[in-house]
Amino acid sequence: MTDAVLVLEDGRTFTGRPYGAEGSTLGEIVFNTGMTGYQETLTDPSYHRQIVVMTAPHIGNTGVNDEDDESARIWVAGYVVRDPARRASNWRSVRTLDEDLVAQGIVGISEIDTRALTRHLRERGVMRAGIFSGAALVDADGERRAEHELLAAVLDAPPMVGADLAGEVSTDTAYVVEPVGEHVATVAAVDLGIKAMTPQRLAERGVRVHVLPSTATIEEVLATSPDGVFFSNGPGDPAAATHEIELLRDVLDRRIPFFGICYGNQLLGRALGYGTYKLGYGHRGVNQPVMDRATGKVEITAHNHGFAVDAPLDGESVAPHDGGRYGRVVVSHVDLNDDVVEGLRALDLPAFSVQYHPEAAAGPHDAAYLFDRFLDLMTSEKGAA
Repeated sequence: MTDAVLVLEDGRTFTGRPYGAEGSTLGEIVFNTGMTGYQETLTDPSYHRQIVVMTAPHIGNTGVNDEDDESARIWVAGYVVRDPARRASNWRSVRTLDEDLVAQGIVGISEIDTRALTRHLRERGVMRAGIFSGAALVDADGERRAEHELLAAVLDAPPMVGADLAGEVSTDTAYVVEPVGEHVATVAAVDLGIKAMTPQRLAERGVRVHVLPSTATIEEVLATSPDGVFFSNGPGDPAAATHEIELLRDVLDRRIPFFGICYGNQLLGRALGYGTYKLGYGHRGVNQPVMDRATGKVEITAHNHGFAVDAPLDGESVAPHDGGRYGRVVVSHVDLNDDVVEGLRALDLPAFSVQYHPEAAAGPHDAAYLFDRFLDLMTSEKGAA
């Protein structure tokens, strides 16, 4: 069997060639618009249980190296590309992308019209899907499986709404990333699917980072004697993250400086009492224009999210949780493509968050100042204590 089939939840199918491992895989199908950074994308834990479509047509041309992984493994559920590179050419490359996909059992498909697929997802919204190749395309009698059988398997897959996934990608044990140079602050970083470059960016600024599992308690957070608490990116529906939301409220109640990115932004929104909702097809790529409303500056930013915070865009609002005890909040950043909330700032608490990835792995460096803003917040709170 030399072909592969991609089956969407709504019944549309695409036939191509196997890429990576052969077999079957199921997940929510999403598209990434980045023209670079496929290695960081594949190893980003936020893509857990998602089949990723690359809109850039030529993938794999720089191979795979041992420096750019954002975690210890590939997390995507499946991979869809149009034109795999015939050979890798880069001075840091140690193996081909196809070899890495095979070694880690990642089922993919190539040589399909990814532009048509992306337009379909933009119009219909992201949905469940499955990739089938090799033995997964034949039944016990050696006959080719009918498309309705493959579709039935897709429809049996769990949806992303309601999925609590941070615990499936978080570290099992706490570890420490030591500061580079002089130690200036200590941060407890709750790993909800953290990318390796994030604690590194903090360490470069003299921060000792205690990376804690998603199951961490407030006692375990306080045991690190933190000057600040950080919540990372991660997969799943923020409405399902009840433990993490309660932990964050414990942090806010103690007025410990807080910074959250991506999933951490959504959890800050939930902790403050705002709702979250699922976007039609999300933001995934390295080219999203976002305005910092405090400065009027427009940043080109890296994104990977399918949910967003539902908070008033204009002016101040009172955080709805528990009669407004967390005080006033403003939407600090907004996406210029679709007005999605891209950041929150509490006016009566030392807490802020953004929806995107300021560590820029992969992506532009426009948002790196946010780590400095977190450091300034911790310094000012220590000075006021």
